[in-house]
Amino acid sequence: MKRFILAAGFALVAGAAAADPIEGVWQTQPDEGSFAHVTIAPCGGAFCGTITRTFKDRAEYQSPNLARQIVIDMAPQGGGAYSGRVWRPANDRVYAGKASVQGGQMSLSGCVAGGLICKSQTWVKVQ
Repeated sequence: MKRFILAAGFALVAGAAAADPIEGVWQTQPDEGSFAHVTIAPCGGAFCGTITRTFKDRAEYQSPNLARQIVIDMAPQGGGAYSGRVWRPANDRVYAGKASVQGGQMSLSGCVAGGLICKSQTWVKVQ
């Protein structure tokens, strides 16, 4: 019985240590002096990102976008690639999205026209 409990505990710790590379807190690319921290975590079988902190001119402030989901249902595609949807606060629209994670950087794109026209940002991992 002790071996079973020990093995179960080890499996739980090993699973926690093997978090997906997209999980964590990411800093968005500055846009007109403003940027945000987005926390990406599992949601269903994919990953979702919520705005958890906002900054303007390097000072933290209470944006109306706090707690809004900006990365929606990003499903792993293999090799650090993900696809889902992204919300753009500037025009309050949701776009087809894709992300690519390499180390502490993520390229995140919102696309139209079946992915032919995309606008991208590079986010940096904070945590």
